[in-house]
Amino acid sequence: MALYSEHSITIYNSLSSKKELFKPINEGAIGMYVCGPTVYSNVHLGNLRTFMSFDIIFRYFKHLGYKIRYVRNITDAGHLENDADEGEDRIAKKARLEQIEPMEVVQKYTVDFHNILNTFNFLPPSIEPTATGHIIDQIEIIKGILEKGLAYEVNGSVYFDILKYNESNDYGVLSGRNIEDLIHNTRTLEGQTDKKNPQDFALWKKAEPNHIMRWPSPWGLGFPGWHLECTAMSTKYLGEKFDIHGGGMDLKFPHHECEIAQAKAWHNCSPVNYWMHANMLTLNGQKMAKSTGNNILPDEILSGNTKQLSKGFSPSVTRFFMMQAHYRSILDFSNDALVASEKGFLKLMDALKTLKNLEASTTPSDFNVSKWKQGCYAAMNDDFNTPILIAELFNAVKYINQIKDGTNSIDSESLITIRKTMQAFVFDVLGLQELSAVGSHDEKLSETIALLISLRNQARTQKNFALSDQIRDQLEKIGIHLKDGKDGTIFSLD
Repeated sequence: MALYSEHSITIYNSLSSKKELFKPINEGAIGMYVCGPTVYSNVHLGNLRTFMSFDIIFRYFKHLGYKIRYVRNITDAGHLENDADEGEDRIAKKARLEQIEPMEVVQKYTVDFHNILNTFNFLPPSIEPTATGHIIDQIEIIKGILEKGLAYEVNGSVYFDILKYNESNDYGVLSGRNIEDLIHNTRTLEGQTDKKNPQDFALWKKAEPNHIMRWPSPWGLGFPGWHLECTAMSTKYLGEKFDIHGGGMDLKFPHHECEIAQAKAWHNCSPVNYWMHANMLTLNGQKMAKSTGNNILPDEILSGNTKQLSKGFSPSVTRFFMMQAHYRSILDFSNDALVASEKGFLKLMDALKTLKNLEASTTPSDFNVSKWKQGCYAAMNDDFNTPILIAELFNAVKYINQIKDGTNSIDSESLITIRKTMQAFVFDVLGLQELSAVGSHDEKLSETIALLISLRNQARTQKNFALSDQIRDQLEKIGIHLKDGKDGTIFSLD
């Protein structure tokens, strides 16, 4: 019997703004769609947190024995610079700036995305479709919405008619926004004159002569609106109605709101039973974003080559750091938080090594392993609460160390249970990995360089510039380059 039959999961549903008992449409099977990246630049750490949240959810469903189809798309066309259907296509703009073909941009940053997720031990999705691979599907959806009178064509562009849709539906059902408030707070922007209403969004945009990415359609050469691709791909691979749709909190409006409107206009039913939104990772108390430059790239966290960090941190330490906040909570990034996470992670790994060598005894124990195991499952069953799960894991760490010290004991059945449970939750569900010898050496190297930087700073404070220069020059000779800045000294390796 599959584990899922023994466990009831509650999920916070953004659609109802409350936790609900999870009941899949088809028993034992789950369809989950998550909005993937727009591949016009390197994935940053904030993006990584969102995808990591759903990686853990995917892992837990698999652990429980569900047959799950996880679809995560690649946006390689149609995503303009702002949500008002104006500006350049982000990928076309990057292609123009780098003087390469748009599909070279797509290839470059798709490869980067996959490499980063592999480095951080993500499981691949079941299907990873692209927007450009589903142009025909999107055109067919537009035709269907036009036939129902919920969209209109103007000068080669097609727009979704929100006011017409709202006569018999509720645009704002997900985000809680009121259509009258949207109308009141929307100002008419230059270039929006083709729209009947400023709130209407593009299903298809006419391609201007300088727009590189274009496809033929019944309305002329153009490209699909950004919101449309997810409706096309999610329904194609998961059906008109599926279980879970996920993404970052910033996608709730307008992107996901528009997805609901499109799907209901097309199929006359709400497309998703459970909407899930992961919260942001902040830096300096502000949202991480490529557009503002307030972000850190995953490579920088590994190398430590950034003013924000004192050294580099391993992929598993980074995962462990992110899991110490619930996926719906804001998590603020800092060097101190990573240092503390590294200490906790190493403590956990040491306990697992100890666990391998423990021997059972007949002496009674005051630690109830069965109840502890139930606590681990209860944490994940409660809207995938990784902080509570980690607390339970460290209850086991404390117990393991007591057995090692001879102040507690464990019987053979409990020893088998705790080994299997720790293996399942630490490695299979949380996706952590044991530090390799190479990884350990890398950490020791980072700590050694940090020590030398500290000694060099002391020499400079004491105006011993000869020693300061000697430390810098000797490091330079072996391929370790120091760079001084207003926020301190960072290093890079050849």
